[in-house]
Amino acid sequence: QVQFVESGGGLVQPGGSLRLSCVVTGGAFSPYAMAWYRQGPGKQRELVAHINSGGATAYVDSVKGRFTISRDNAKNTAYLQMNSLKPEDTAVYYCNRIFSPGPWGQGTQVTVSS
Repeated sequence: QVQFVESGGGLVQPGGSLRLSCVVTGGAFSPYAMAWYRQGPGKQRELVAHINSGGATAYVDSVKGRFTISRDNAKNTAYLQMNSLKPEDTAVYYCNRIFSPGPWGQGTQVTVSS
């Protein structure tokens, strides 16, 4: 069964940067569009960014110009580079396929605070 393992979160000051990684195991990676989601305290999970199999990307308005999604098909890994972080970016970040999603991983906590 496909599994998603997220890592790279942590505590960072406003304006700082983090790079999240998502390793996919137990299933195909390269044919699938991948996405990063986040769930902040008391909020519903939301789609943050996605990348299709050809590398085309899209972002929610609140992160445009600050976040960059990418993928390395040779490593079965998706990435989320997050720059100019804001307190409102604080959330648990998850990755998954957009279509044919698998079970959710544990996510990685990102906390933006001074």
